[in-house]
Amino acid sequence: MKQLAVFSVIALMLSLSLADCSKKGDAEPDDLADTTLLGSVKYIDTLPPSTALRHGTLHTEEDFARIRAAIAGNQEPWLSGFKMLEKNPNIANKTYSPSPVAKLIRGGNSREEPLPDNYTSAYKDVAAAYQSALYWRIKGDTVYAETAVKILNAWASICKQLSGGPDINLAAGFYGYEFAVAGELMRDYIHWKPEDFKAYQQWMVAVFYPVNHSFLKDHNGSCIYHYWANWDLGNISSIMAIGILCDNRGLYNEAVNYFQHGAGNGNIRNAINYFHKTDEGELGQLQESGRDQGHATLVMAYLGTLCEMAWNQGDDFYGFNDNAVLKASEYVAKYNVAMKPVPFHEYPYKDCDTTIVQTEIASDSRGTVRPMWSVIYNHYVKRKGMNAPYTLLGMNTTAPEGGGGDYGPNSGGYDQLGYGTLMFSR
Repeated sequence: MKQLAVFSVIALMLSLSLADCSKKGDAEPDDLADTTLLGSVKYIDTLPPSTALRHGTLHTEEDFARIRAAIAGNQEPWLSGFKMLEKNPNIANKTYSPSPVAKLIRGGNSREEPLPDNYTSAYKDVAAAYQSALYWRIKGDTVYAETAVKILNAWASICKQLSGGPDINLAAGFYGYEFAVAGELMRDYIHWKPEDFKAYQQWMVAVFYPVNHSFLKDHNGSCIYHYWANWDLGNISSIMAIGILCDNRGLYNEAVNYFQHGAGNGNIRNAINYFHKTDEGELGQLQESGRDQGHATLVMAYLGTLCEMAWNQGDDFYGFNDNAVLKASEYVAKYNVAMKPVPFHEYPYKDCDTTIVQTEIASDSRGTVRPMWSVIYNHYVKRKGMNAPYTLLGMNTTAPEGGGGDYGPNSGGYDQLGYGTLMFSR
């Protein structure tokens, strides 16, 4: 049975000194899978480990000041977005009791882990912590701050291990990222004891990060292209968010480097693997477009997540490769929201010893709804003054965006933190 070992914090910190923190500049393209480059790609520089990180993962204090003012003035769409948060049962009921587990299992009842799955408690608890943290930051009600801290402290004190078959890597990525974002939101709460916050940081580094790092390094011993893009993107997101939470530039650099130079399908140039020239402009095809739309939209959601976290640190992945993420968003929204046909470039999915040639876009799960459009639209249109007609349609169709608990009881409804209408509108 393959063990997912829990490394010591000290050993991890020592290993991070080996992280590649060199300047990348306009380096030559890496040896990637079939990918169309849009001109000369300018890579994002990484900074020395001693360089301080900015507080905030997805959300900064500047964001909250803007949102508070908008809600106080009864301005839309912020008011509708806030009402979505208010009516979520985790907020409406004012009480929440977490259910942490000592061993978080996803991929149970398997050769690697004979015990059954219990990861439902993780995605529900972290959603409640995030929602409570948002409510406190916006309204100042300490009842919700105490709820968030109670949830985070409970998990940090009880959960010691991640275990399961390959799917545990999905849990490490998605829930690791979400727990880090929730923790970062609460770092300024004066009644979160400094020793408890420190223990929480150490928990993230000792329990989630090793699985994130191991997966990106060796992909469970599989061939590099076996795992689809969303697997890598979740783990990159977790490492980036943990780095910010823990003020650890080495971890943040690891995520930035993998996102643009990594060998797997989470490399942004593999995740968005072809650009179609059309009368409406260029459209970006995703590595998972020929698989199904449930996973293609998940890729799109995590591309937006990574871009926004990096943007708040001063790194512009939104603009990377001539605004590739915008072109991918337009492609996904045109097919899944406007329900219009899109071109498809033949994609050879290299599953180790087998190559499966995809010749058309997948229609399975077409129209999947995720709270993911607002962050992308508001960057490109509101910050940058660009056009995104299909992304706008996606945003308008899903507005106001909800969060965990608003999109069904299963894990897919919790794979994004949500509330983009409230948090990203400009």
